[in-house]
Amino acid sequence: MKHQDLQIGEDGGLRHFLSISGLNTELLVRILDTAESFTGVTEQAIKKVPLLRGKTIVNLFFEASTRTRTTFELAAKRLSADVLNINITQSATAKGESLLDTLRNLEAMHVDMFVIRHADSGAAHFIASNVAPHISIINAGDGRHSHPTQAMLDMFTIRRVKGPDFGRLRVAIVGDIMHSRVARSQIHALNLLNTGDVRIVAPKTLIPANSEALGVHVFHDLREGIRDADVIIMLRLQHERMLGALLPSEHEYYELFGVTEEKLTAAKPDVTIMHPGPINRGVEMDSEVADGSRSVILEQVSHGIAVRMAVMSMAMHRREETPE
Repeated sequence: MKHQDLQIGEDGGLRHFLSISGLNTELLVRILDTAESFTGVTEQAIKKVPLLRGKTIVNLFFEASTRTRTTFELAAKRLSADVLNINITQSATAKGESLLDTLRNLEAMHVDMFVIRHADSGAAHFIASNVAPHISIINAGDGRHSHPTQAMLDMFTIRRVKGPDFGRLRVAIVGDIMHSRVARSQIHALNLLNTGDVRIVAPKTLIPANSEALGVHVFHDLREGIRDADVIIMLRLQHERMLGALLPSEHEYYELFGVTEEKLTAAKPDVTIMHPGPINRGVEMDSEVADGSRSVILEQVSHGIAVRMAVMSMAMHRREETPE
């Protein structure tokens, strides 16, 4: 079964959120609009709305990620849901219990939603294909495949800074495109939102073979790739790529592809700098850029809560009205 068949309910609303691929522009805009309606919640004295009161959400993380798990937990609690965090390394799966057995046992506890992070591509789709009909699955990152909520919080951040017309924007994604589930999800989202020019910038060893088919322009020179860019999204360079001989050294990568204030002169003066975090300072960018006035990296983290609130509430309340 394809992702879109699983993700969309009979009413056209969101049932699961597994990947950006297979969704439509209208649904992406609805997620962004719903997230916008939640941004004021964090400014209230009591940072809660009762939308998911009485619901139980399980964070099922087979792969560590403090930032993603924390924002999902905060988002669920601000929707008034009960939250259970499962430490997989100490669970029965570490003793040989199968993934499906673990799911069945959790289902028996009458949970309503699983937020899944897994090192294997397709894990969230597999779980969604086998879960009880009343349970929704949110993909919090699976292997090299997809990280849809990260892409949506990035789109939300871009829309808040640059406005709703993506058609006039030039967006450059810089870094390890080949191994990045974030980049794949970002590219799908940017194209669905009809972004004027989507670019990927990386060494040849870190660009996928079929990249043009993704609807992007490919650059191997940083200055050319970010020329007149409105938004630059940096990707985290993982240290294991160095061990795999895909890059000669972190120092050489920084010299060629690390973003500095001097290199940013090629982009537009009001360019917005983004990064999914955590940053490798002195590798992907220097601290002057990361902490500078054009960086919205901390805003991305804040927006992640509103976007995850939107996705969870939409999956649990399909086609219901967004909150006031």
